[in-house]
Amino acid sequence: MHRHGYKGRKFGRERDQRRALLKGLATSLVEHGKIETTLPKAKELVRYIEKLITKAKKGDLANRRKVIAGLSTQAAAFRLVDGIAPQLKGRTSGHVRVERTRLRVGDGAQMATIAFVDEIKDTPVAIETKKEEK
Repeated sequence: MHRHGYKGRKFGRERDQRRALLKGLATSLVEHGKIETTLPKAKELVRYIEKLITKAKKGDLANRRKVIAGLSTQAAAFRLVDGIAPQLKGRTSGHVRVERTRLRVGDGAQMATIAFVDEIKDTPVAIETKKEEK
């Protein structure tokens, strides 16, 4: 069977489960700045988060709503739009980096870390939203 026209990885999951997985990974990346996951998931997350960052950099109301829909929590979406995206204005693409790390002990899967290329500094807006959640 041919691979033409098939985009994305299935991960052995149904569509809604894949969407929830990517939403969760993207939310964790925005909240923590760096996460470790398997290499295929990291590569798929790059495609997903790059599009969200591009929308967040535009910052108008419609794109802000798309970012909120693309992440699990509203606080993470606000942090991406108000805190992280302004720091990434100098780049047109390539906002995140994937680095292979180790083989997982349990099943030998290739692990990778995914992080923002530029150093992300916490802004006062992002810190205030964290305090309000607690």
